[in-house]
Amino acid sequence: MTQPTAAMRSAMAGAAVGDDVYGEDPTVNRLEALGGELTGKEAALFVPSGTMANLLAIMSVCSRGDEYICGQEAHCYRLEGGGAAVLGSVQPQPLTFQADGTLDLGQVAEFIKPDDPHCARTRLLCLENTQGGKVLPLSYLAQAGELCRERGLSLHLDGARVANAAVVLGVPLEEVTRQVDSVSLCLSKGLGAPAGSLLCGRSEVVAIARRWRKVLGGGMRQAGVLAAAGIVALTREMSRLAMDHENARILAEGVAGVDELEVTWSSTNMLFIRVSGGREGELTAWLKARGILVGGRGSLRLVTHRDVAREDLERVVREVKGFFR
Repeated sequence: MTQPTAAMRSAMAGAAVGDDVYGEDPTVNRLEALGGELTGKEAALFVPSGTMANLLAIMSVCSRGDEYICGQEAHCYRLEGGGAAVLGSVQPQPLTFQADGTLDLGQVAEFIKPDDPHCARTRLLCLENTQGGKVLPLSYLAQAGELCRERGLSLHLDGARVANAAVVLGVPLEEVTRQVDSVSLCLSKGLGAPAGSLLCGRSEVVAIARRWRKVLGGGMRQAGVLAAAGIVALTREMSRLAMDHENARILAEGVAGVDELEVTWSSTNMLFIRVSGGREGELTAWLKARGILVGGRGSLRLVTHRDVAREDLERVVREVKGFFR
C-alpha cells in the first residue's frame, strides 16, 4: 500500500536507462550491485516481483522431479500460484511452522528424501524472514545453514521483509543473509518502491536465474526507471523501518483493550487480530466503509508502513471500538 516517496519520483524521472535484457541499463546495474553488496552475495538480479524472485530461486537450483522443503504457510508454497510445480515440475514438501516462525530442523532432516528412484530428490530448503511478522534468530539461521551444508541442500530465504528483520536484530542486512545461498529482497512493501525485487546469491545461480527470468517473461527493457526507486529504497528507507515497528506496537496496544479481539504482535510492522464470533468480515467491511483497509484469511492482518501516521493509528483504534459499540 506504500506510495513512492518524492525522492523516488525524482530519481525515476531522471534515471539513466538502457536495455536491461542485454545488461545495458546502468541504473539496473547499480541497483543489482547494491543489492549484492548489502546482502553479501556475489550477484543480484532485478525482477518485477517477489513471487518471480522466489520462483527463480527454486528453478535455478531444482530440476524437473526435484523437491524443495518449505513451511505449510510459506508464501512460496501457499500464495504464489503453485509456480514451482506448474512451471518447474518441482515438488514442494510443506512442513508446519513452529510458533516462532521457524521450521523444526529435526523434522526438516527427517523429510530429506533418500537417494531412491521412488522419491523426489530433495535439493532446497526455503525459509521465510520475517514469517508472519516474526524474526528468525541468527542462531537458528546458522543451524539451518549447517544442516543444509551437511546434507547437500541449498538454502533460500524469502526475504520479502528481511530488512525489517535486520532492523529488529540491530545488525546489517548481510548478517541476516550470511547463511543462505540465495535471498529474495522486496523493494516495495515497507521500503516503499513502486515495484520490483532482487534475487541475490551466488554468481552461477543468478546466471541461471537470469535465463529463467527471460523465459518467464520477466526481461524488461528500460527498467532503470523502476530500479532508480529501488536504489532510493535501499539507501534511504531501511533506517526508518523501526518507526513502523513502534507504530505497530502502539496499534496493538490500542486494540488489545477490546474484549472481543484476540491480538497478536511480535516485533515488526504486523499485527494479527481474531474477532470473536467469526466477525472478521463484518469488521473489515465496517473499516473499509470508513477508508481503512485491512486484509487477511481467518485472522485480520494490520500492517503499518511509512504512509501511516500516529494520528491514523488513533483513528483505527477509535473505529474498531466504534464497531463493537
